[in-house]
Amino acid sequence: MSEQPASHRPLRRRLIVIVPLALFLALAALFLFRLGAGDPSRIPSALIGRPAPATDLAPVEGLMRDGRPVPGLRSAAFAGEVTLVNVWASWCVPCHDEVPFLDILAKDARIRMAGINYKDNAENARRFIGRYGNPFHAVGADANGRASIEWGVYGVPETFIVGRDGRIAYKLVGPITAANFETQLKPAIEKALAAPR
Repeated sequence: MSEQPASHRPLRRRLIVIVPLALFLALAALFLFRLGAGDPSRIPSALIGRPAPATDLAPVEGLMRDGRPVPGLRSAAFAGEVTLVNVWASWCVPCHDEVPFLDILAKDARIRMAGINYKDNAENARRFIGRYGNPFHAVGADANGRASIEWGVYGVPETFIVGRDGRIAYKLVGPITAANFETQLKPAIEKALAAPR
């Protein structure tokens, strides 16, 4: 067998190193692109257009609004009104950040504000509401997280718009922010309000 000329050996060694490295870098770039390309607030929900899940949650013990106990969350509450359902917890840091936007929405008499308190302690939930104020007409305690699973919740906070027909019209994954409040949430609410009764 003839041996390769000495001038080809360094080239071959370089190719043995460069080709796998180039393949690895290409795969890493593709992975990072796909990872960064998705907007987590745009995770599709199989529930859009479907009736809101049957929900029967007891109230958060001792939670008050305007001197009256805040009722729990019942499916019947969605009939005939556009309802914003916010899944939150006192231990959720982004939940604290979205409170100002919930307060703005609570001033809109055209929508009903409802909350699902996810895997939280009632005392901590009351303290959270006491600190920021209560934007909710109803808050259901989801101590074991089952109701949130039925709603298709990935994590807190998440916000749903339920139309007058009781169907889920929109889902926002993650906290309400200044950007998505104007570009996503408010248009989804307006669309639900404009839908025929």
